[in-house]
Amino acid sequence: MKKVLISSAVGALFAVAASSAFAQSSVTLYGLVDTAIRYQTNAAPDAKDLIGMTVGPETHSRWGLRGSEDLGGGLSAIFRLENGFEVNTGKLHVVNTLFSRQAYVGLSSDKWGALTFGNQYAPMYDTMGDIFDPLTVGDYWQDSWMWNGIGSYLTIPNSVKYKATYRGLTIDAAYGFSNTPGSVGNGSTYAVELMYAQGPMTLGAGFQQTSLSTSGTPFSQGTLGSLTDNGAKINMLHLSGAYQITPTVRLLAGWLRAQDHTGTTDFNMQQGGAPQLFRGSPNRIDDTLYVGANWQATGPLLFTFAGYYGHTRNAERLDGTLGSGINYSATVLAEYSLSRRTEVYGTVDFARGNGAFAADYPGTTNPTTGAVDQIGRTNNVGAAIGLRTTF
Repeated sequence: MKKVLISSAVGALFAVAASSAFAQSSVTLYGLVDTAIRYQTNAAPDAKDLIGMTVGPETHSRWGLRGSEDLGGGLSAIFRLENGFEVNTGKLHVVNTLFSRQAYVGLSSDKWGALTFGNQYAPMYDTMGDIFDPLTVGDYWQDSWMWNGIGSYLTIPNSVKYKATYRGLTIDAAYGFSNTPGSVGNGSTYAVELMYAQGPMTLGAGFQQTSLSTSGTPFSQGTLGSLTDNGAKINMLHLSGAYQITPTVRLLAGWLRAQDHTGTTDFNMQQGGAPQLFRGSPNRIDDTLYVGANWQATGPLLFTFAGYYGHTRNAERLDGTLGSGINYSATVLAEYSLSRRTEVYGTVDFARGNGAFAADYPGTTNPTTGAVDQIGRTNNVGAAIGLRTTF
């Protein structure tokens, strides 16, 4: 009887050990804390300059949890919860939303890639933020104005996403459900990215279409017409490339097009303090060319150079008519690593616009009405120093 009990106990121990080996799991707490002191010209109406504390130029502060459980046979269950916040105020990046950046669960296979479900980065954000955009879809208006009109669509709620790499070709595709009773299309998103890496060269192309409910959008409230059908769309398309010409120098270039039928881009493109527009264009088209370079000057010192040139058509001007405009900017960013996790940085940037883009810069006060309803200076110069640490 004693031998039977010992044998049973040993068997139970082996079963527990086998179960632990089969179901290895891990949960990681991670984050990034970044803030800067920035000086900017023409930062408010009537050409007022600003010096103050703000977010970092490339990365919002965040913290998150990610985890995985080994299910055997190269298959794992995965999840991620990621919160965005502002160090200088302590506020959530998106009001009343705890995990505004990412919140998903899914399965990952060593052979077949990952299938995930939840609130997730759009495939275009994955490739542009991680690979092609010199400033990784930066945060200051002067650094990232080409994204301001469409940036709110780079996270897709209620989405199913698939990502896998086969012999240098990465496929990243997502579909966002509308979650609207009686309508499958309104409020839905579909997106796909293809990226191919071969030696020092990486090429990418992507498309995304988001369909919105137009009720309540600025254009639907306009006086020169309105969209009567829900489901107005905003489309995004890009072609991009990167080339590692030496171990320390990397070149980047690309083209981004956005076409907006919802009337929201005109408003989303404006800086704080810009004069109020009437309604928004029903068919705004933006084409932006960008170039950049990363130069690892020394072990701890990295320089990034970025230039953006954008042309808009059918954009709303301050007088309510539609027209074209040009905006361009240039940025130099220097980052110095104090350790593997902490760096100090400095950045200088310049932006200027004309035509329809003039309405995106802080305006001037009308002496008769006291309202900010006139075009002001259509350029900004900025400089910032900051500190970033990760954990």
